[in-house]
Amino acid sequence: MDIKDKVAVITGGASGLGRATAEKVIACGGKVALLDLNEELAQQTADEIGANAAAFACNVADEESAQNAIAGVLERFGELHINVNCAGIGAAARTVGRDGPLPLRNFNFIIQVNLVGTFNTLRLCAAAMQKNDPVTLEGERGVIINTASVAGYEGQIGQVAYSASKGGVIGLTLPVARDLARDGIRCCTIAPGIFETPMMSGAPDRVRLPLIESVQFPKRLGDPREYAMLAQQIIENSYFNGQTIRLDGGIRMAPR
Repeated sequence: MDIKDKVAVITGGASGLGRATAEKVIACGGKVALLDLNEELAQQTADEIGANAAAFACNVADEESAQNAIAGVLERFGELHINVNCAGIGAAARTVGRDGPLPLRNFNFIIQVNLVGTFNTLRLCAAAMQKNDPVTLEGERGVIINTASVAGYEGQIGQVAYSASKGGVIGLTLPVARDLARDGIRCCTIAPGIFETPMMSGAPDRVRLPLIESVQFPKRLGDPREYAMLAQQIIENSYFNGQTIRLDGGIRMAPR
């Protein structure tokens, strides 16, 4: 799919991986709808990246909030072709800690945002994409890109909720691609390693340095622009479908 003149819905678009992807779409001649819980930051980002960007307040884990956001996107742009799901949260807690078992509400909160929120958004975007006229000779109408994590494969101590949520995103990728194939809509997932995002920016060296040491090459954290480059390739290369692609410098996470 050629990105030029296409409309991309990007959750978590105000910062980090989402913002980098939004900037890439704009640079390729597309339009972006930035969906974020932080409406003020999303609007600031939209103002900074250009007239073809718009901000929408959205809690991806809330059905009505997501419905309202997608309705707003369609009212503003008329259609949508690309959905990149970057919204997510992380929190560290053991299955059983010093204060007893992990509270179920804490586990459920991570699942709701990272897994349910991803599916909530993609299902609404897919329903809108179904109404598109084909944009390629092969009949393509849309593409969905989800964000998992290497923690979905190699969760560390304290990552039980986060790893479960990202493992779920990995697990839904192929069934979603199969469900939507008849409509000409593709679905892939990117599983990033440790990236230089707001989630990591405040981490002390005692946390950052061992992670960097675990990367095979290059010995650094990932750049959000590298995520955006892969997202661009997935959008433009129609033979990417039903896959989860690790983008991690060869890292394999140790237990801690």
